[in-house]
Amino acid sequence: MSRILTKKMSLENKISFNEFFSSGTDATISPFLTSKSRRWAKNLPLRVSLFAAALLIAAFVTSFFANLKSLSLLLQVFIYFLVGTPALIAAVKEIVEWKINIDVLMVLAAFMAIFIHSSLEGSLLLVLFSISSAMEAFVTAKAKGTLNHLNEIAPTSANVITSNGKLKQRSVKDVVVGDLIFVKAGEIIPLDGIVTEGTSTLNVSHITGEHIPISVQVGHEVAAGAVNLDGTLKLKVSKTGAQSTISRIIQLICDAHEARPKLQTWFDRFGQRYSIFVILSSLAFALLFPVIFTQMRYFSVEGSIYRALAYLIAASPCALIIAVPIAYISAINASAKDGVILKGGITLDTLSKVQAIAFDKTGTLTSGDLECLSVANLKGEPATKLEEILSIARALEQHAVHPIAKAIVDYADYRQIEAANLSNCRAYPGQGIEGEANLEGKVLKVAIGNIGYILTKIEGENAEHLRQYNNEQGHLVTALLIDQEIYIFQFVDHLRPNTPSILKSLKEKLNLKLYIFSGDNGQSVGRIAKNLAVDKYYGNLKPEDKLKLVEKYSKEGCLAMVGDGINDTPALARSSIGIAMGHFGAHMANEVAEVVLIKDDLSLIEKLLFKAKQTLAIVKQNVFLASIIIVGVSIPALFGLIPLWLAVICHEGGTVLVGLNSLRLLKNK
Repeated sequence: MSRILTKKMSLENKISFNEFFSSGTDATISPFLTSKSRRWAKNLPLRVSLFAAALLIAAFVTSFFANLKSLSLLLQVFIYFLVGTPALIAAVKEIVEWKINIDVLMVLAAFMAIFIHSSLEGSLLLVLFSISSAMEAFVTAKAKGTLNHLNEIAPTSANVITSNGKLKQRSVKDVVVGDLIFVKAGEIIPLDGIVTEGTSTLNVSHITGEHIPISVQVGHEVAAGAVNLDGTLKLKVSKTGAQSTISRIIQLICDAHEARPKLQTWFDRFGQRYSIFVILSSLAFALLFPVIFTQMRYFSVEGSIYRALAYLIAASPCALIIAVPIAYISAINASAKDGVILKGGITLDTLSKVQAIAFDKTGTLTSGDLECLSVANLKGEPATKLEEILSIARALEQHAVHPIAKAIVDYADYRQIEAANLSNCRAYPGQGIEGEANLEGKVLKVAIGNIGYILTKIEGENAEHLRQYNNEQGHLVTALLIDQEIYIFQFVDHLRPNTPSILKSLKEKLNLKLYIFSGDNGQSVGRIAKNLAVDKYYGNLKPEDKLKLVEKYSKEGCLAMVGDGINDTPALARSSIGIAMGHFGAHMANEVAEVVLIKDDLSLIEKLLFKAKQTLAIVKQNVFLASIIIVGVSIPALFGLIPLWLAVICHEGGTVLVGLNSLRLLKNK
């Protein structure tokens, strides 16, 4: 894989300098750096911080020798220059923008330490602050690992097959829908497309979380970002670069990082006000302590300025400010590795409060792939002339794309029955298809569709029999009309594997109420519901009916709606939290839902709900831990019980500690 990525990120990709750096991608994977330079650039802030730490140790040791005092001071000056200058520049920038934050507090304390002859402790502060900042960046990068990985493998060029059959490398932004592209074995699929030639296996683990390679052949759709493992493929591009699967996943994850939960938003506002309070209060303590305590001096190791600086450092809310965002970022990216896209940290807040889940049936609880069980007349007797019936049904449905049509064609294929020759075919969306068949020299009217549609084609006794047709087993049915003869096709939609155990676990472990909201007929929904641990189920629902039920049950508690189709879109949008199923197949459902399950796996819902509760727990732990450190160190520092160097260690140690605690959310459990 590393060889592939190196090749992908080479200059041959023809991505411009401005395009790369405007993308916000980590500079360490820049195609404009040599491999040696890239290795040096990796974790550069941490390398500099550790070098400064080595200088600090040398400065500390030499400070004990009178003849080396000058060397110790020189090393401290170099430390201030090496790690103090970047911090000072950042602080000045914040002050110019009228922002008072952690950078300002730390720089103020470090440079004030010089005036009270505590430059060695000021150096310690700068070194630890630099290491802490580098560690924070590392923790954040670790938390954003999925996004970084996707950015690394997102292809920037494609081999386009020109009209004369030659290959021409183009930037993905210049490739349009309908272009033919060539993908060699070992390369990454640059754009979504349909296979027109070749067979291969693809690794899609970084997109769906599914580690088992999938096989593709002519007619199969493939997603950008998948790794082509063995064969060569020719693809007809179906989506442009910005619309490709991997681009949309990257955009959704980026949006999720920007969409801040309420607690984080509150801490962002709190941080600046609190920082101003800390500066003003430390200034007041520095000025007033000698006035109140007459024996206390301003400039000494036990003086008011020294204590005020120790308080300033200990009371700085660095750990408190990063306690929340890193936890949410970790959870968002851990979910993305499993093939679950969350649209912001606020989604996790809502998920932690879910009390009930409503499921669509077809394509959500069931596979959505129908199987034809039988063909019978209106009396329920097996149809005679089955070959003739299936050949006509296949001919009517062979160009349709809905599940019933596919099931009929598959059933005919299984029996090796070809399509009949029809003429004057006409489709009525949502109703059925009609045409004319030439059988034994006679031209007969034929039609297939739902029972209501077929009733418009007949009258008399046959119409009455069809009107009274009793679907006792609750199977999905469609009717075929050949002249005046009517035949009923019965279909079954199988539950997804492990669906009963998954729903049972949701009910027992999380104490959730479960509902089914389906547009299928009530008997079919009831048949499915009997095998599941649901509290209530509803069938024959139109989109507006689902919407009303969602509104009703949302008033009783936080309701999550799980669906996969365009008819689920209003319900997904209105529910407390919408969860869309599928490989980005239902575009509108994915747009309105707060959660998108790229991999069709219902078990991810339970895992996601546990992750949401775990995230909330870790956020509370972080806030508590950071608050304890602030209170437990800042107040004793004012009374001279904690020296400046220990306040520095406690402050920076607390920052790293909450960051590492947040990384526990990256574990897949």
